[in-house]
Amino acid sequence: MSLNIGDPAPDFTSTDQTGQPIKLSDYRGKKVVIYFYPKDDTPGCTAQACSLRDNYDRLKAAGYEVLGISVDDVKSHQKFASKYDLPFTLVADTDQHIVEAYGVWQEKSMYGRTYMGTVRTTFLIDENGIITDIIGKVDTKNHAEQILE
Repeated sequence: MSLNIGDPAPDFTSTDQTGQPIKLSDYRGKKVVIYFYPKDDTPGCTAQACSLRDNYDRLKAAGYEVLGISVDDVKSHQKFASKYDLPFTLVADTDQHIVEAYGVWQEKSMYGRTYMGTVRTTFLIDENGIITDIIGKVDTKNHAEQILE
């Protein structure tokens, strides 16, 4: 399944890094950045999260709520958020239902072997739950700038 600008963002229910339930529909009326990333505490994912952290006030001023989603579990998200003082919500997608719904769970390859994994992608969603932008070529160190452009 492939999502496009103008499509409704698929709703989801999962758990955040504090163990609390979270639903995308709870954010209706707000603009949302949903960024999908491969793995907690890896170099690229850390650079991306820190770019969003360091520009969090600017993102909030632009009206955005930020949700980071990976297939890591709640405990991993807790450690990652705590280690890097991340001020936004991380969503655990251990059964891959969210990455599948957004079409970012795809075949990848590294060192000649193929495997299924999360393709780093960011979706910008408006107050009505409609996708307004999709960032497929993420610059991890300058990701907040890509969103705010």
